[in-house]
Parts: sequence; structure tokens; C-alpha cells
Amino acid sequence: MTSTVERSTTDPLALDQQVCFALVVAARSVVAVYRPVLERMGLTHPQYLVMLALWQYAPLSVKRLSTLLQLDPGTLSPLLKRLEAAGLLSRRRDRGDERLLSVELTAAGAALRDQALEVPPTIVARLGMSVEELQTLHAALTSVIAAADADSLPSDHTARTDEESAR
Repeated sequence: MTSTVERSTTDPLALDQQVCFALVVAARSVVAVYRPVLERMGLTHPQYLVMLALWQYAPLSVKRLSTLLQLDPGTLSPLLKRLEAAGLLSRRRDRGDERLLSVELTAAGAALRDQALEVPPTIVARLGMSVEELQTLHAALTSVIAAADADSLPSDHTARTDEESAR
């Protein structure tokens, strides 16, 4: 009879061997580490990601923000409404193109960045991992994201891209 340990390392369907399972549990666990830190700032984790993008690139169109965060506009819109209600950002029609909605930081939103500077070192300390380990993990996850994005392209697009790069 095969032991459970042997089976989990040889069974291609063993839960503890699944990359998707490890990623989901890791994501939930890391977000849970962020939660109390961000609550002190009055932010949820998704709102924090919006603010990170705005601190780096504001002003931004909603479309560009959606692309940066890899969120569909339907998911992003309620986040923006809550952040606007909290006085951290404003949404306005773009002066150059009325069809576009522009997102800008308010003075309070810009000032919150100073408080947010404490988040990364706090998270590093709570995770108990070195900065180098986290940078390695980030690089590996970025590779996974790129591979998954490339995999989501239609096969004819991939073939066309390969043909074009061969020229």
C-alpha cells in the first residue's frame, strides 16, 4: 500500500502539489498580513493597490488604471467611488476627451502616501522573510503572470507573434 506522503508527491492531482492552490493560499495569507496595517490607514487591500498606482502615476484615466491593476472597470468603479467618498481622490471628465474619466489624488490622498511608506517595512517584518527572498519571489510570480497572460492569448495570435519575431 502506498503511503499518503508518497502518493502526494507522485499523484499529479495531489492538492498540496498544485501551483494554483499554493498561489491562492499564499495570496489570501499575504493579504491577511496587510489587513491590520492597512486598516490603520482606512484602506482595504484593493484600495491600497489603487492608491499605489495613483501615487506613482496620477493623474490617470480609469482605463489606464484598470490596465495597470489588471482589473476590469466594473470591479474598479466601486473602489474609486469609495476612495472618492473618503476624500482621497477625485474623478473628473478628461478636458481633452469627455469620454474619458480622469482620476486624480486629492491633497488628503497625496498626504496618505507618507503614512503608506511604513507599509513595506512592516509587511517585510511580519512575514519574517528577507528583502532578497521577497524580491526573488516577486520575480518568480511576475514570470508566472507573464506565462499565464501569454497562455491566455488565442493560439493564432501566438503563432502570428512567433512568425513576426522570426522575421
